Amino acid sequence: MVRTGFGYDVHRLVEGRDLILCGVKVPYELGLLGHSDADVALHALSDALLGAMAMRDIGYHFPDTAQEYAGADSRGLLRRVVEMLLEKGVAINNVDVTIVAQRPKLLTFIPDMISNVASDLRIPENCVSVKATTTERLGFEGRGEGISAFAVATVTE
Repeated sequence: MVRTGFGYDVHRLVEGRDLILCGVKVPYELGLLGHSDADVALHALSDALLGAMAMRDIGYHFPDTAQEYAGADSRGLLRRVVEMLLEKGVAINNVDVTIVAQRPKLLTFIPDMISNVASDLRIPENCVSVKATTTERLGFEGRGEGISAFAVATVTE
């Protein structure tokens, strides 16, 4: 059976944090605030993968109230989600991630983001789409207050 999941996440931009997106450290004066490394794109993707199999969300599996996840590497969390799916005999077919940020510009970082995601999901790079868009200065993303991400994942069980 082919199944599809959708994920969404948002984090506030603050001073004193690194900006990590799809496991890539993006040079910027602000970073995302969160219990883990706050990689909004990988959080949305993890939720999409879990959602495809009706396995709740990353907050359920990796709660922000648990000290063991403080500062966690979201790539590590994503790899744990992949393991959960593999244990159920699920194959990941393809994923599509959209990062919404007015700044910084992300175009030059997308190839490394795709490479990271493909590696962590154990699928070919041509099965991974990562895109970035702005909001034409509208909303919290457009004002530079935060970054959001959407993700869709298709799996086969």
